[in-house]
Amino acid sequence: MSDNVLLGKLEGVFIRFKEVSQLITDPEVMSDMKRFVKLSKEYKELDLVDSAAREYRNALETIAESKEILATESDEELREMAKMELEELEVKLPEMEQNIKLLLVPADPEDSKNAILEIRAGAGGDEASIFAGDLYRMYTKFCESKGWKVSMSSCSEGTSGGYKEIVLNVTGTGVYGVLKYESGVHRVQRVPQTETQGRVHTSAASVAVLPEAEEFDIDVKESDIRKDTYCSSGPGGQSVNTTYSAIRLTHNPTGIVVTCQDQKSQLKNYAKALVELRSRIYAMEHQKYLDEISSKRKTMVSTGDRSAKIRTYNYPQGRVTDHRINLTLYNLSAIMDGDIQEIIDKLQVEENAERLKESGL
Repeated sequence: MSDNVLLGKLEGVFIRFKEVSQLITDPEVMSDMKRFVKLSKEYKELDLVDSAAREYRNALETIAESKEILATESDEELREMAKMELEELEVKLPEMEQNIKLLLVPADPEDSKNAILEIRAGAGGDEASIFAGDLYRMYTKFCESKGWKVSMSSCSEGTSGGYKEIVLNVTGTGVYGVLKYESGVHRVQRVPQTETQGRVHTSAASVAVLPEAEEFDIDVKESDIRKDTYCSSGPGGQSVNTTYSAIRLTHNPTGIVVTCQDQKSQLKNYAKALVELRSRIYAMEHQKYLDEISSKRKTMVSTGDRSAKIRTYNYPQGRVTDHRINLTLYNLSAIMDGDIQEIIDKLQVEENAERLKESGL
């Protein structure tokens, strides 16, 4: 793509940026909270493009000036400075262009949202529950390293440790845009503690990542929800109480059921359960979008089909393989300790390449 074509596309962005800048200060728009929230998000995205565009234009102007100096100037010191500046910017320019192209590709509107992370033990009995617990620790440590807050919404413990099922709320900046790559079936190959013959067993756990629906995303009628209360249960200590603080919400039109028992307050449990219920209803609509893009992007195959096997953790070989991009890493212990950023980075690079191809940029 030539400089002129890219600058032409950026001119359209600049016009829209000015328009949105004026709209978000309009009292009529500010009084319409749904519209104001939507435009505020668009403003932030356009602001990023505008900043990158200004840097790009300055670089092009400096390159033109440096070439002019080299063509007309006889002073050797000036020529040397212009030459150095030209060489430095010509190296940076392709990276700037690539960054702008990615910013111009429409982002997944859910990427900036918080997420609900659900881990369920699959085939493999007790070993699958233990592995689900290992994944829980892996994600908790990863989220902590990102400065995100993780809170447990509900869980069902395994008989020999780990979890049959655990649901987490993850809040922070751009959570869903990062964790969405983790949706799918995770498989583990190792010798279980209960195995006396030393044979390697294969077990699995499924991970589902849902964008947390905001209040303005979907309207859930209170009359459609049945609320039940019951006593909390858990591993002991503070998480068990004798009051009816645990909440179960059933959405009658869809049959979706959510529970929350991690807070001592019934009111707090109800608020968290309502967020999860709203998100699960919203996810049904979002799934249509995921099904559409999963046919185009191999990085998202698992999100379109949660039964798809995405990753294998092989303990005897200390190996982790992500099957979507044929990536194999031999640092299993670090990955299980929460160091999954490298895998996500490579998945994002692959997806960005696919998105650019789709857009024709």
